Amino acid sequence: MNDVTRVLQSLEQGDPRAAEELLPLVYDELRKLAAAKLAQEAPGQTLQATALVHEAWLKLAGPYQAAWRGRAHFFGAAAEAMRRILIDKSRRKASQKRGADRARAELHDSIEVRAPAAEILAVHAALDALTLEDPTAAEVVKLRYFVGMTIAEIAAALGVSPRSADRHWAFARAWLKRAIEGELHD
Repeated sequence: MNDVTRVLQSLEQGDPRAAEELLPLVYDELRKLAAAKLAQEAPGQTLQATALVHEAWLKLAGPYQAAWRGRAHFFGAAAEAMRRILIDKSRRKASQKRGADRARAELHDSIEVRAPAAEILAVHAALDALTLEDPTAAEVVKLRYFVGMTIAEIAAALGVSPRSADRHWAFARAWLKRAIEGELHD
C-alpha cells in the first residue's frame, strides 16, 4: 500500500492529522497536473498552477470532504475540482460583458491546441450527456482535457490498460466533436 492510500484510509477513519499528511504527499503531482492543463490555456490567462492546486485543495479538503476509495478516486476528485474551477473561470470570461457574443470556435482535435473559453464551456456542457452514454470515456475526458494527464497517467489512475484509456479517449473526442458541432449549428 502506498503512502497516499494509507493516509486516505486514515482520513476516512477520522484521523485529524491525516489531512495535514495528505497535502505534502500529493502536492507535487497535483501541481504538475495543474501546470500541464494551464499550459494549454490561451495566452494571457492569469490563473497559475499553484493557485489552481490551492483552490482544488480547498474544495477537496473542505467541510464536505468525500471519503476517497484510494489514490485513483482521490485524483479523479482532484481532476473534477480543477475542471469545475476552470469551467467557472471560462464562464466568467464568456459572459456577455466580456464579448461572449463572438462566434464560437469549433472543438480542437487535440489538447495541445490552446482552448478558447467557448470551447471549454461547450465540452463541459456535452460532458454530462457523454457521462450517461459512457462514464469511463467521460472520466478520461476530465483527466485528459481538463487536467492534462497523459494516457499512461490516466490508465494508471483508472486502473485500465493504456490501450483501453486510448480507445476511450478516441471515442470521447469523436463523440464530443459530433455533439458540439450539432450544438454550434443548431
